Amino acid sequence: MKSVSTHQIAFASFIGTAIEFYDFYIYAMASALVIGQVFFPVSNPAVQTLNAFLTFGLAFIARPFGAILFGHFGDKVGRKTTLAASLLVMGISTLLIGLLPGYATLGFWAPLLLCILRFGQGIGLGGEWGGAALLATEHAPTGQRGWFGMFPQLGPSVGFLLATLSFLALTLLLSESQFKSWGWRLPFIFSALLVAVGLYVRFKLTETPAFAKALANQVTHAIPIKTLLQTHLKPVLLGAMAMIVCYNLFYTAAVFCLSYGTQQLGIARQDLLLILCVAVVFMALATPISAYLSDCYGRRPVLIISGLMAVLLGFAMNLLMASASIASITLFLSLALGLMGATFAPMGAYLPEQFPVTIRYTGAGLAYQLGGILGASFAPSISQWLAIAGGLPWVGYYVSAMATVSVIAVLFMRETAHA
Repeated sequence: MKSVSTHQIAFASFIGTAIEFYDFYIYAMASALVIGQVFFPVSNPAVQTLNAFLTFGLAFIARPFGAILFGHFGDKVGRKTTLAASLLVMGISTLLIGLLPGYATLGFWAPLLLCILRFGQGIGLGGEWGGAALLATEHAPTGQRGWFGMFPQLGPSVGFLLATLSFLALTLLLSESQFKSWGWRLPFIFSALLVAVGLYVRFKLTETPAFAKALANQVTHAIPIKTLLQTHLKPVLLGAMAMIVCYNLFYTAAVFCLSYGTQQLGIARQDLLLILCVAVVFMALATPISAYLSDCYGRRPVLIISGLMAVLLGFAMNLLMASASIASITLFLSLALGLMGATFAPMGAYLPEQFPVTIRYTGAGLAYQLGGILGASFAPSISQWLAIAGGLPWVGYYVSAMATVSVIAVLFMRETAHA
């Protein structure tokens, strides 16, 4: 019976992150394809795209606030209820974005309301990851925290694949005018059904044994964030920097390259979406392999080796992308997302392992979300600006620099695989 329960927990941690990241990624794709045209006044297409990317980055600013807010209750009340609440906040925000009229109807209010709802998405996702990672790792059998911590890390792969397939289907089934006028809204509206499924699964969960013991012993903190900053600020900052490479690889590949490929290289949207569907398979395959290796050989060696490979990949970006060759672009995006999975998977266990149980939800979540600000929030905007100002090679240098920061951070973090 224990084995069945453990697998149910793993599934619950996976399905929640898959749904939340589906919601997050459909906005990322819409920002690359249509958000600028719908919610901002008519101007240069590159400027509209830049405005859309800025709204995309806004949610990353909100995510640490979500981590603190939901971490407070997750470390005081429990993981189960807090996780359900974070999913509900994300779901409502996503649905309302799908129903929000554009600039032609609301004028200035359209981008303003869009920013508010995008902030809501960030708050919801900010509370999701930390709780899902704890749900998996605090139930994990001895010696398998890396493997079970992998399940919430698989959620983004599946969420991204669902998001990509939804936009690919719309591209194939609808005309360009239909897609821009109403078609892009369908994935946002469809998310309401997925959220309902996720809530059903999560309300059937039990509290994690580690936190249930902390509650029973009455050792929780009145203000977890205060205790965290007083006693564990260093692992928060190092964990955030270690996450940079994951975020930067993903959003460079999934957002910037999608926009650059369609607008600058003249590649059809459906072709790039198909390429991303192929590339995300490499991310999904790399995730369990990397998690397994982190249990066997430690978190640090896996993260350092995969991070150094990401440094090298940045220098190959211009060579592989600028040719506009489908084969070369597929290779680059597959390597980028594959390395994202390799650097991302061990973090499901590694970040929670840096903190004691009573501040773990807040600590792991805050480190993860601060990493999002540093590595992803404005990555598409910065990449767009670098491409305009200096060309594609500079975008590659940016990727290499971000990966270097993460490798250095991991070198200063302690090994926790066998602790």
